[in-house]
Amino acid sequence: MRCPFCKHEETKVIDSRNSQDYSIRRRRECLECTRRFTTYERIEESPIKVIKKDGTRVPFDRNRIRSGIEKACYKRPISNEQIDQLVAGVEASIYEEGLRELPSRQIGELVFNALRDLDKVAFVRFASVYREFTDVNDFVDELQPMLDGRPRT
Repeated sequence: MRCPFCKHEETKVIDSRNSQDYSIRRRRECLECTRRFTTYERIEESPIKVIKKDGTRVPFDRNRIRSGIEKACYKRPISNEQIDQLVAGVEASIYEEGLRELPSRQIGELVFNALRDLDKVAFVRFASVYREFTDVNDFVDELQPMLDGRPRT
């Protein structure tokens, strides 16, 4: 493993732990500059293809999921750890399906449902893009179940 600071080739592993998202977290120390850093190792799965709306197939990229969730959670009281957990949960659900191809709509549903439980505002933001609302009535239809379930003040 190359040190990200001094680019020296030799490092030693100080600590290894299993992470929640099916990866191994390793704490390392450079043998040259003695600085410490963390690496994550992931099991390489067979590549999953995502079928887009137009029928094209692209490789699955967890960073695209994270990007969409971060946009929905912008200026909300949601930590990076919560976003990481949400992304890891969605990714785990995708791999548990065992499919080699899946539609982008199915991934969107997983994110949609996870955000509903995490933060209502982020959920509405994501829903407005994901569901492609055309007018205010579409928003109201989507929000009505949440509004019906909230306690009156």
